Amino acid sequence: MKTPVDTGVDQASRGGAQAQGAGRFRVRAMNGDDLDLVMAIEERAYPYPWSRGNFADSLAAGYDAWIFADERGWIGYAVVMWVVDEAHLLNLCVPVELQRRGLGRQLLDWLMADVAARGASSLMLEVRPSNLPAWALYRNRGFKTIGVRKAYYPAGALREDALVMARSPGNG
Repeated sequence: MKTPVDTGVDQASRGGAQAQGAGRFRVRAMNGDDLDLVMAIEERAYPYPWSRGNFADSLAAGYDAWIFADERGWIGYAVVMWVVDEAHLLNLCVPVELQRRGLGRQLLDWLMADVAARGASSLMLEVRPSNLPAWALYRNRGFKTIGVRKAYYPAGALREDALVMARSPGNG
């Protein structure tokens, strides 16, 4: 596995479409000092957020954990786990107040370019079927549903299935 690609990225240079009003963003590795802000964003974004322990364990395990920022400050974060030559997107989040502006697409495009440059044969993820914006984003970026994980996500007293989606990161 190769080292991560550059961290001062202009999304247009990666061939991705620019989000309205978006330009360059910076990418850096997440660290333990970031967890308070990560948790504040995570808890507002999801009805069943990751715990602080999930993020701390991901950092301790050496997963790729990224902070994305621009002139507004943080515009998102992501956690990616590698298994041999396959990348698994575990978490991608844009703060609630910045959602629906194309930032998720930009960050996903950066992640796909990063894992492709580092030799990933595929990028996979799970998404809630009820998370229609995320499902549409992934489908629009070329992900295909390859399976279902039954009762994967917490959903109150019940559990919600997860759609397993994947694509070759160098496609499209």
